Amino acid sequence: MSMEKPAPPPAPDGCLTAAVRIPVRVVVLVLVVPVRMVWDVLAAGGRFVGRSVLRPLGRGLAVAGAWLGRALFVWPWVALWRYVLGPLLRYGVAMPAVWLYRAVLTPLGQGLAWFFSRLGRGLALGGGWLARALFVWPWVGLWRYVVVPVVRYGVVLPLGLIWRYGIVVPLSWLWRSVAAPALRYGIALPLGLLWRYAVVLPFCWLARRVLLPVGREIGAAFVVGWRVAGFVSRAVGRALALLARTLVGRPAAWFYRGVCTPVGHWVRDSLWAPARKAAVEAGRAVRGTLAAARATVRQARADAWRALVGGTRVPEPREPEVAKARTLGSTRNVPGAVPAPEISPQKRG
Repeated sequence: MSMEKPAPPPAPDGCLTAAVRIPVRVVVLVLVVPVRMVWDVLAAGGRFVGRSVLRPLGRGLAVAGAWLGRALFVWPWVALWRYVLGPLLRYGVAMPAVWLYRAVLTPLGQGLAWFFSRLGRGLALGGGWLARALFVWPWVGLWRYVVVPVVRYGVVLPLGLIWRYGIVVPLSWLWRSVAAPALRYGIALPLGLLWRYAVVLPFCWLARRVLLPVGREIGAAFVVGWRVAGFVSRAVGRALALLARTLVGRPAAWFYRGVCTPVGHWVRDSLWAPARKAAVEAGRAVRGTLAAARATVRQARADAWRALVGGTRVPEPREPEVAKARTLGSTRNVPGAVPAPEISPQKRG
C-alpha cells in the first residue's frame, strides 16, 4: 500500500483560455503556412544545388589546386634541395664542420671548461665567505637582536591594545545591541512585507491566471499551425516533384542513355585511350632520362669528393631501384613489367 498522496487533478481551463484558443490558432495557421512552404522550397533547392553542383565543382577544384600547388611550390624546391643544396651542404659544409668540431673544438672546449670551472669555484667560495662576513652577518645580527625586539614590544603591542579595546570592542557592541535591531525591525521588516503583499503576490496571481494560459495557447497554436503547414508544403512539393520528373527527368534520362552514353564510349575508346597510352610512354621515357641523370650526378659528386679529401672510393648509399623484368623469350629489360620467374615451367608428360 503506497503512503504517498495522489497528485491533484489538473485545474480545468477557464473561459479566457477557451476564448483565446481558436482565434489564435487560425491567425497562426494563416501566418505560418507561407513561411513553411518557402522554407521547404529553399531547403530542397539548397540540397539539390549542393549535391549536383557545388560538391562536384569543389572536388574538381580541390584536385586541380592540389596538382597545381605541387607543380609550382613542391616539386621545384624538392629537386633543388635533393640535387643542389643537399649535396652542397653535406660535402661542402656539414662534413668539414663535423670534423673541425670533433677534432679541434671539442678537446679545446673541454680543457677550457675544466680550467674555468675550477678557477670559478675557488673564487666563488672565497668571495662568498668574505661578502657574508662583511655585509650580511652584521646586519642580520642588528635586525634580529635590536630592531625586531624594539619594534615588537615598544610600538606594535601598545598600538594593538589601543585598537582592540578602544575601537573594535565598542563598535562591535554598538552594532550588535543598537544598530542591527533598529535596522531589522524598523526598516527591513516593513519593506519586506510591503514588497511581498504589494508586488510579489499580485504578479504571481496575474502570471498564473492570465499570462500562463495565454502563452500556453499561443505556443500550442504555433505547433499545430507548423504541422498543418508542413502537410500542405509536403503535398505541394510532391506535386511539383512529379511534374518535374515527368517534364524534365524522363527526357533527360532518355537523352543520357540514348545520346550521351554512346558518344562518351566513342570518346573514351577513340581519343582518351590513345592519349593516355602516349602519356604513359612519355612518362616512362622521362623517368629513364632522370635515372640516367641521377647516376651521372652521383658519379660526378663522388669523384669530386674523392679528389677533394683523397682516400679510397667509398660506395655511396643509393636509393632502392625496382628490379627490371625480362619478357619471356627475350633478353630485353622492359620498364614497368612484372619480373618473370627464373624457374622454367615443368613439362607435362
